[in-house]
Amino acid sequence: MELFLFINSVILKVYLNKLYALDYFLIITIIITLAATFGYINVRFLKLPNTIGLMLITIVFTFGVFALSYINPTLLNAEKYIITKIDFRTALLDIMLSFLLFAGALHTNFEQLKVQRWPILVFSTLGVLLSTFLVGTFLYMLLKLTGLEVEYLYCILFGALISPTDPIAVLGIMKKAKVPKNLEAKIVGESLFNDGVGVVVFLTIFEVANLGVDEVSTLGVLKLFGIEVIGGIALGLLLGWITYRLLKTINDYDIEVIITLAAVMAGTVLAERLHVSAPLAMVTAGLFIGNDIVRQGAMSELTESYVDKFWELIDILLNTILFVLIGMEMLALEFKGIYILAGLLAIPVVLFSRYTSILLPVNFFKRKLNFVPHTAKIMTWAGLRGGISIALALGLTEVMHRELFLVITYVVVVFSILVQGLSVGKLVKRLIPTNSNQDPLH
Repeated sequence: MELFLFINSVILKVYLNKLYALDYFLIITIIITLAATFGYINVRFLKLPNTIGLMLITIVFTFGVFALSYINPTLLNAEKYIITKIDFRTALLDIMLSFLLFAGALHTNFEQLKVQRWPILVFSTLGVLLSTFLVGTFLYMLLKLTGLEVEYLYCILFGALISPTDPIAVLGIMKKAKVPKNLEAKIVGESLFNDGVGVVVFLTIFEVANLGVDEVSTLGVLKLFGIEVIGGIALGLLLGWITYRLLKTINDYDIEVIITLAAVMAGTVLAERLHVSAPLAMVTAGLFIGNDIVRQGAMSELTESYVDKFWELIDILLNTILFVLIGMEMLALEFKGIYILAGLLAIPVVLFSRYTSILLPVNFFKRKLNFVPHTAKIMTWAGLRGGISIALALGLTEVMHRELFLVITYVVVVFSILVQGLSVGKLVKRLIPTNSNQDPLH
């Protein structure tokens, strides 16, 4: 009898596991089908950059589902069910982000980054820190005026999650905007690194807010920050070097593509185990492997072509899925009038803080490096926010005013992608003469 019960329980567990796996397979199928449909509509009819087009179509679709729910709530309930089954924060920060950052870094002009390394370093570190505290301070004062009582530390925490620009959104827009090469290198390079730094800054302030200021020492904060940043870059260099050595010793494009995939997946897991920054590790590894010297020394032309095409496809697929998910996540928000007002007030605060944090380094470096006219203005408007900010906001606790900051984050992100994203190309044409687009390396 006991043996029968044991076998029965095993069969039941296997059956439930199959249902669980099937459930997730169905959800992934629906999301990819929606992504393909929305992508087709954008390419066929709207002809917008994919980042903007997908975001716009998904928002319209979501509002359409809301409207339809007054007649028949079936579709709304189905979409809500899908969203409740997806841990957006884990899916983006722990899985998708590593692939997207590696793909972006792999196809970034390393020589331009090398020349612009110092301003990029300052933009992505001191710039993020300055913007964090400016956003937090101004928003704290504005929220008081609206009657929302929020502790200063939580406003600083919001500043940390909204300050890093999203490389996924930025890379997609830069391909269409025709920005001068040396300015593009600054914008793309900064966006690749500042999200990794931004995540570390956010996690550090989150720990302080969670434990309490009295429980955390300055030395402990610096130690946590240093280990995450330096450790992430060191791990990325190690992964890049190991991958390079493996690629150099064989000439089989199938296996070489799989090796790059394994480097990203194993590197992400290893970074989490070592408690170092996985985003910074993947950016560093991607830049190392994408460097022309490494490419020529380790890959044949055929392998290089296959590696590039594979990661371009991964980049496009995950980008498409990501912006569909961002739109669908709106269903999880509690839209209150005062929250939306706070979000609208946050837009100029975020833009002003971004401009200030960019202007100071630009003025410092402009004598040593050739900056195109109006660099600070263009970098401010091209500094788009996206899924990373939303993922971090989803990680806030109720005590940290999660619902308020989620709505504020969504308002800023939607404005950033739809308004800034659509107009950055026009801004570049207006501020920079056409002949500046062929800038040499400076």
